Amino acid sequence: MVLVDSSIWIEAARRTGDIEVKVGLEALLEEYEATLCPPVRLEVLGGARRQERQVLERAFGVLPSIEVAAVSWRRAVGNAWRLRDAGVLPPWNDVLVATLAIEQGCRVYARDRHFALMRPVIGVLL
Repeated sequence: MVLVDSSIWIEAARRTGDIEVKVGLEALLEEYEATLCPPVRLEVLGGARRQERQVLERAFGVLPSIEVAAVSWRRAVGNAWRLRDAGVLPPWNDVLVATLAIEQGCRVYARDRHFALMRPVIGVLL
């Protein structure tokens, strides 16, 4: 499984979005490899235009989702501390997404540079 970050969903939804991102996402969807998590769902759907909401909601409704347990939040806090101590300060939601991917043993597909910065510190797979 590949946890698809909001940066990919947003780029793929743009009319003038990066074709490589669109093709990459399409391949993951066709192979049933794409998965979501609640923070990504909220970021994408929360920022969606009115005319996009129903289409995205239906698409997200058929994808598997990694749920966020209390232990995941605690691990994310630990990862945030490790990152901060290493001088890496990503947004909290990126730390949570990375933590969920690590817990599930899956890669993250993202355009967001924070994931590449987190990789050497907490071992998130890209």
